[in-house]
Amino acid sequence: MHAIAIRSYGEPEGLSVVNIPAPRPAAGQVLITTEAVGVGGVDAVIRRGTLASYGFPEGFVPGSEVAGIVTAVGDDTDASWIGRRVWGFTGTGGGYAEQALAPVEEILPLPDGLSAVDAVTLGSSGVVAHFALARAHFRAGEKVLVRGAAGSIGIAAVQLAARLEAAAVAVTTSSPERGRRLRELGATHVADRSGDAGAQAPADYDVIIDIVAGPDMPLFFDRLAPNGRMVAVGIVAGPPPADFGTKLMDAFRKSLSFATFSADTVRPDHRQAVRVEQFAAASRRELATVVHEVLRLDEAVTAHRKMDAGEVFGRIVLKP
Repeated sequence: MHAIAIRSYGEPEGLSVVNIPAPRPAAGQVLITTEAVGVGGVDAVIRRGTLASYGFPEGFVPGSEVAGIVTAVGDDTDASWIGRRVWGFTGTGGGYAEQALAPVEEILPLPDGLSAVDAVTLGSSGVVAHFALARAHFRAGEKVLVRGAAGSIGIAAVQLAARLEAAAVAVTTSSPERGRRLRELGATHVADRSGDAGAQAPADYDVIIDIVAGPDMPLFFDRLAPNGRMVAVGIVAGPPPADFGTKLMDAFRKSLSFATFSADTVRPDHRQAVRVEQFAAASRRELATVVHEVLRLDEAVTAHRKMDAGEVFGRIVLKP
């Protein structure tokens, strides 16, 4: 089968089309013939080599989120899954391929009205946004800032915070056009990348959801209200400075909190329960799935170039 592998770390051109044997499901796994593959920010981080020490060697096939048809199951796995349309989380990668494996506890039937493309746009991002707000102990009536809101996680966080009756939902983004689209999705204030949203915006925030990290992350501690909480869910701009904690200590009397969040720390059944609700809401058009572009699998280099250039609003999806 055809797949996309990381031939060399660094630029998008390090991705390469390869022909490899189709995987065979082990006990507790299903084989999905992919109809859509989500391209996420973490894929770019892995491609750059930032996470090489975490077990992503050169030659690795990225991609953690797929949707398609179950075509085989492993031993001791319910054969009634065969032929069903599902969303699947591959776990450690392997999604950029014509066929991919997923643990049976990490697949979910697609409801009528939800396409494979929409499923991989929302499936992981919506869950991360939901549990990030929970990790921040967000409550109705609080003010939220979503830093890096133009990606699929940020778009989900904006919608969920608005649905949960935030007093304000501010976003950072790179252009007036993106700001306009985010307002349509529930944002109340649009800030530039420094977090400046003008005189009418809140002076401080109870919660900041940060998808960006990078060298400027510590500056956003100044945007938190007393007892404010920042939750980092991504590092699309790279890791923060090693001494970023000193900024928290400088604001000791404000009782600020900082946390990281990975969906890996949430039990699969808890993730799936949230995903069932979100898929149903999306199928009813109550939760928007924003697809930037659908490209062929062999256009993965183009997809990653667009991400690196900051051109993507929503999610790029690959179709084998």
